Amino acid sequence: MFKKDSLQVITFQSYGTDTHFYMRGRALEDETINLEQKGLFGLFINSWKRFETDEIKHTELKISLPNKTILKTFTDDHGYFKIDEQINGLSDLANEEGWLNFEVAYNDVNIKREIKNANRFPGELLIPSPHSDFGVISDIDDTIIHTGVVSTLKWKVLLNSIFKSAESRIPLEGAAEFYHQLHRGVSGKNANPIFYVSHSPWNLYRYLEFFLKQNKFPKGPILLRSFKDIFKKKAGDLPQKHIEIINILKTYPKLKFILIGDSGEHDADIYIQVAHEFPSQVAAIYLRSVKHKKKMLRVKSLFEDYNQTPVLLVESSAQAIDHARQNGFIK
Repeated sequence: MFKKDSLQVITFQSYGTDTHFYMRGRALEDETINLEQKGLFGLFINSWKRFETDEIKHTELKISLPNKTILKTFTDDHGYFKIDEQINGLSDLANEEGWLNFEVAYNDVNIKREIKNANRFPGELLIPSPHSDFGVISDIDDTIIHTGVVSTLKWKVLLNSIFKSAESRIPLEGAAEFYHQLHRGVSGKNANPIFYVSHSPWNLYRYLEFFLKQNKFPKGPILLRSFKDIFKKKAGDLPQKHIEIINILKTYPKLKFILIGDSGEHDADIYIQVAHEFPSQVAAIYLRSVKHKKKMLRVKSLFEDYNQTPVLLVESSAQAIDHARQNGFIK
């Protein structure tokens, strides 16, 4: 008999408010993925493990907060779980950067399988300071990491995701420093929240989390989508990225946001629609230019008659930093 893999829980960094606890995660078998793996065969095996997951379905989990509050939930058909609860006084449980630490555990006493980490899986939820000047919502693909999203048939995206380790991926030049300046704000001491939103599936969560940490980007919630959302999508449905951005703006109605993306895919369409829907909450839009003449012309035409908020088609991080400084976002 083959020995079954031990169980684990992956918690996705999320966000909330003083009265709203909102987080997601997934219960899976531990496939022992080495994020620093090198060598083509090893990287291919890692990629196979990311997408051929053995999820733990319909199992009860408990979430323990620092004040001894216990929340309970069940995993779904794909091992995902979500907590969306109204709880008072959450800000008091967060650290000075606004992160609230908690633990997730399997709550079924009848589980006969080995559970990793002594059945204690840490999670973090961001509660932005009420003194934040603004928030930042950023795309990931070709905004802060080279993916080849405009390549023919997206072959570079596939190649980079499968045959490159997170450690070897190169961020766009100056992006981390720009994000840190936005995080620190005009005072240099702010903790303006950063949210990372991508069309990538949740299977790549730890890969992207490792990339952001390895390249010293400010810590922030990483919001992706599940394969079931991709296959269930109907004509007329908003993209999951669009839905996530709207959820963030509705969660923090008094906070303005800088939207950062690229000109290669649908960021421009999503951002201009969001700006029209939430005119008082969009402080600026930055779109990294891509090497694709037709796409660039389309994006420029989209914003031709738009003068509601500052928009910059970014050629370099230095250019974005200068623009942000001139507009009073950074010092």
